[in-house]
Amino acid sequence: MNVQAAELEALATRILVAAGASTADAATVARSLVRSDLLGHDSHGVRRVIDYVTRIHNGLIDPRAEPKAETTRPGTVVVHGRRAFGQLAALRAVRELLSLVPRQGSGVAVVRECNHIGRLGEYVAMLADQDLIGLAFGNADPTVAPYGGRERRLGTNPLAWAVPRDPGLPPVVMDWATSGIAEGKLRVARDRGEQVAEGLVLDAAGRPSTTPADFYQGGALLPFGGHKGYGLSVLIEIVGGLLSGIGIGSMPGFREGWGTVLVAFDIAAFLPVREFRAQTERFCQALAETPLAEGASEVLVPGEPEERIRLERTRDGIPVTENTWRELNALSRTEEE
Repeated sequence: MNVQAAELEALATRILVAAGASTADAATVARSLVRSDLLGHDSHGVRRVIDYVTRIHNGLIDPRAEPKAETTRPGTVVVHGRRAFGQLAALRAVRELLSLVPRQGSGVAVVRECNHIGRLGEYVAMLADQDLIGLAFGNADPTVAPYGGRERRLGTNPLAWAVPRDPGLPPVVMDWATSGIAEGKLRVARDRGEQVAEGLVLDAAGRPSTTPADFYQGGALLPFGGHKGYGLSVLIEIVGGLLSGIGIGSMPGFREGWGTVLVAFDIAAFLPVREFRAQTERFCQALAETPLAEGASEVLVPGEPEERIRLERTRDGIPVTENTWRELNALSRTEEE
């Protein structure tokens, strides 16, 4: 079934308010989740409300907490998430960078006591929209086997970059997990009764599998690109986990959460922004004009597929599984009683 974005946003807001959040905070979180759905990233969309309410009841999310920022040195800031909704902490980090970077030329924000922040691409795109280059990465609880291993030792450890294009066009945004598939996308496939491609999942015995349920029965995800994705994930695990204070997911002392790091560079510190945007746009056009390989219909740059999905889903509504729609409405009734 398809549901209009405004209806989904209103439903998610009601649920979060009933669970204890202020109307403003609930609306901010709901807007972020529905935005992910609009861009085709259903794994980070409104279905996450169900997880968030569970985490509120378990004391892992404080729905009334407000993040605080602490400048540690010129160019660096620590955002204390205080177990608030992760989106609020990440947005505070973005605001701090937007204030800091034009003065310093670059900046780094680390988020501590951080819950799930949603889609990393949202935050780097905000930076790019303000003529900055944005980078974000982070670690989480272990779900991924190391290259050559079969047990969970790494998080899905996503990485996102964004740079601006011509005014009026969405930025070039790269945002993906260092696992071959994000856990949330695997859950969506399981809920839809779908299989996944080979090379993404191991079952509990370490055998390759295409059945999502095998992961949830003690299996593990695999890194993308073999040793290359694995190596990138290792570095994100160390930097994200240690700087944020949550630790390394598979090591003693790990604190449940998301070890989030955001980095921003001021383009104007190096060359005129107009020149950067113009050269980036010429490059994107050159890529689009590349002669096509056999079987291909076009060449796109990162961010363009999502923009097409956004236009389609804004018009036609967001596809929601019957199970997710049923759960959300049941949760709404339960939380409001």
